[in-house]
Amino acid sequence: MKIAFLGLGTMGLPMAANLLKAGYNVQGWNRSAGPAAKLAERGAVNAATAAEAATDADVLISMLADDNATRSTLLEGNVLATLKPGAIHVNMASISVALAVELAQLHQARNVGYLAAPVLGRVNVAEAGQLTILAAGDSALLANVQPLLDVLGQKTWYLGDRPEQASATKLAVNFMIASAIGAMSEAVALVQGYEVDKGEFIDLITSSLFAAPVYKGYGQAIATDTFEPAGFKLALGLKDVRLAQDAAERVNVPLALAGTLRAAHVESLAHDEGHLDWAALSRTAARRAGQI
Repeated sequence: MKIAFLGLGTMGLPMAANLLKAGYNVQGWNRSAGPAAKLAERGAVNAATAAEAATDADVLISMLADDNATRSTLLEGNVLATLKPGAIHVNMASISVALAVELAQLHQARNVGYLAAPVLGRVNVAEAGQLTILAAGDSALLANVQPLLDVLGQKTWYLGDRPEQASATKLAVNFMIASAIGAMSEAVALVQGYEVDKGEFIDLITSSLFAAPVYKGYGQAIATDTFEPAGFKLALGLKDVRLAQDAAERVNVPLALAGTLRAAHVESLAHDEGHLDWAALSRTAARRAGQI
């Protein structure tokens, strides 16, 4: 089985590396040359273009940054046009519901299988091959690529036969993560207003009522002001909050909290914090409280 892997960023590189370790033939491509060279050192073939990587691929896995990168690579970069009939494309990035619907239609017209399979987990989880995979699309296609997904993740959740169902689920989860970070940020500002140590507060909540990975991971970053290197950039968090709003509007679901979160993200970007880890959203609450 020949696998093409497009997008070797923070998450894509360890995912592709795990496929190599499992013995799969991987041809990789990335916009910048550095990550592709790192993958080549581990045994992958380094493609000069995305279309070259897709040539004769049985399975294409893409892990691109956003809708624009996905569209420009797959469509303008002729990747979809290059894929052979019967190939399967597994899109593991977070994209809009609208683009998921469009891609499903375009793939079907070319007799290329399309699955949406965005993931939950940060880079350390990707390195360990323990991602949670949210999959939607033709169940027969999923069965064909499940051995690959088993290398990348600890569990694959099948959410339905329409790819946009996985995209909507991923956006709903990321909306919840943004909500958790926003709530922790304002709660930390509150206790600091009463001179309670924020590290002690985070330890309190994450060892009792909120002993969950999202609160523990982002909470520790907030407690120690550790926002670099970014496991997931704040700017990407804003992108997903916006996409969650768009997805909700398509089905007439009001997301009142999303508007508040979006404003906080935009404020953070106005302070040039978009490159920092998503936990840096806590700086917005602290600024509003006059604490920084």
